[in-house]
Amino acid sequence: MTTTAAQVGSSGNVRAEPLPAIPLESWRPTKETLHRFSQIIGKVALAKGIRRNHWWHTTLRLTARGWTTLPLGTARNGPVFTCAFDFFDHELRIATDHGAQAVVPLPGQSVASFYTASMTALHDVGIDVALALPRPYDLPDTHRPFAEDTEHAHYAPDLAQRAFGVQSQVGRILEEFSASFSGRISPVQLFWHTFDIAVQRLSPRQIEMGESIDPVTREAYSREDISSGFWFGDDKVPEPTFYSYAAPEPAELTEQAIKPAGAQWVSSGSGHSAYYPYEAARATADPVGSALEFYQSVYIAGAERNGWPARDLSCWGGITDPVRRQQFPHWPEWKATDRTDANPT
Repeated sequence: MTTTAAQVGSSGNVRAEPLPAIPLESWRPTKETLHRFSQIIGKVALAKGIRRNHWWHTTLRLTARGWTTLPLGTARNGPVFTCAFDFFDHELRIATDHGAQAVVPLPGQSVASFYTASMTALHDVGIDVALALPRPYDLPDTHRPFAEDTEHAHYAPDLAQRAFGVQSQVGRILEEFSASFSGRISPVQLFWHTFDIAVQRLSPRQIEMGESIDPVTREAYSREDISSGFWFGDDKVPEPTFYSYAAPEPAELTEQAIKPAGAQWVSSGSGHSAYYPYEAARATADPVGSALEFYQSVYIAGAERNGWPARDLSCWGGITDPVRRQQFPHWPEWKATDRTDANPT
């Protein structure tokens, strides 16, 4: 067998499985620290990004080495800059379009020291940022300023890199899932407030929410939405889990059967979500195909209940060209095991 560079990790070992094990308890202290690191940089994006619908300007995107913000700053108020987490060199790298760079190491930092170092690094490259709320969002210590958090100070490089490797693989799964839909769709993105990676499919239908609903939620769910994602687990869901849900939830959604075995509807907030345990996917002969089957199964259930033209919106293999589509007379809604190479070359 010929080994390509893409198959080899930083240790030189070939990746043995598509979805490595990542039990929550195996890295919880690092996860809780890294979650807050991501919120600090996410709030920088919130302060300095060009506002996009559904808050998509604030999210982090996956790279081959970690996460990055979108380019931040404006044409009127430069410099343009990015903040990128590198889980191989284990640093936050800040770079501007003026050529300036600054680096903040990740190991050995508390949330307080990382916050201070990041704000200093931004200032050093010509960027001054004032966070509106420099404290965690929707976490148990939400009232404690970042600058005072010396409790969360765990960063194990090997565990952070392993977790990113899982996230990277799931990101590819979500990209493949996204390629089968030609409607309005978000990027695959890391939501730093809940520390999950997700993609949203949206319809044009506007959802009316009263002023009593907080503005974050009103913007996030202003259009009919079917979301698909993955999180590492938390106190409520104590294991890595693939998830999907429809917002608002259509009537009788939970009466729809979903696949594969192990997927189920569960109560979640005021409605329901579909959960599929990461370990259940890992136990199958085709973990990637099983995750794709789950996402597509829940999407079809939600789309049918909401009256979406699911077949018209499908673009299996990423193809919308009607001539090319005619070469697939038995167009599948989704069957990961019998796809044919749809590339034109």
